[in-house]
Amino acid sequence: MNRYAAIRAQRLRFSVIVDMKGIWILLSVLLFLAALMVTSIGIGTLYISPLRTLQILFGGPNGEAMETTIIWNFRLPRIILASLAGMALALAGTILQAVVRNPLASPDIIGITSGAAMMAVLFLAIFNATISIFWMPLFSFAGAVIVSIFIYLVAWKKGVSSMRMILVGLGVSALLEALKTLFMIFSPIAVLSQAKIWITGTVYGANWNTVKFFSPWFLLFLPILFILVRRMNIQVLGNELPVLLGGRIQLQRFALIFTAAGLAGSAVAFVGGIGFVGLMAPHISRRLVGGSHGVLLVCSAAVGAILLVTADLVGRTLFAPKDIPAGVFTAVLGAPFFLYMLIKVKKKQV
Repeated sequence: MNRYAAIRAQRLRFSVIVDMKGIWILLSVLLFLAALMVTSIGIGTLYISPLRTLQILFGGPNGEAMETTIIWNFRLPRIILASLAGMALALAGTILQAVVRNPLASPDIIGITSGAAMMAVLFLAIFNATISIFWMPLFSFAGAVIVSIFIYLVAWKKGVSSMRMILVGLGVSALLEALKTLFMIFSPIAVLSQAKIWITGTVYGANWNTVKFFSPWFLLFLPILFILVRRMNIQVLGNELPVLLGGRIQLQRFALIFTAAGLAGSAVAFVGGIGFVGLMAPHISRRLVGGSHGVLLVCSAAVGAILLVTADLVGRTLFAPKDIPAGVFTAVLGAPFFLYMLIKVKKKQV
């Protein structure tokens, strides 16, 4: 049996070679994500078995009205929001690692998340009482894009090198975190308490309106990413070879960074500053399906959803009845992972 299969759509002028082993692994990851979501929906103060959960979700015998209410009104929108936000952060991280060509790149490390969080805090303080929360992603997106453009321009020197972009991003991130803290100190106590919980990163209180507002922003960038996915494999080749192959590398790089900023900014607007998902998910996915970005992006999205759903599940069950923000547990896993990657990169350079 041939390990690779070619998929062609002549009318769309689209073709791709697929690693069948990677496809089977990807299907297994997606199946695991589905099982995790069903299990997570049933776990809580009132335990509902996976079978009963599936019956309620697919319109079978609904059993007690309380079970139906808990699943449809409280747990399901929370799990869906965690999954979509995890996917968005993981996709943003995968894009940035391809563009910057650095395994340490992720939205929270190079400052994109900080820019989005800064604008979201401003929205909470100034416009929360007068403007619909639907516009909060627009503010976060604007913050993420402004920071991305600034980092891109400052790092420019006959092109953008990966190391300059990482260093500039770290500096910008530190500055924005300081400004955000200063702004919160001088904010009213109500805004301060709301912002502190949100900045940590949580899906607590998610409802169908939150999912409804977040979904269009997430889905808006998927077609753009689908168009650019073939260019991502060129980006990892460096600066010179893509130019020789006819690639408009800087324009493509800017479009990809813009897409990453949009995905990260919209996620931050609704789940807060959850860190390290965009760092861990791409690396885990490369170990599973390889480095071709067609399958890698889908796998990264699934792994990102798994990480955030698991973090939320642990946060609301490990110390029940207290609900610990999911961002605490992604940081517990992500910080050692970042140090491990830092040591690994340093050894390669030596």
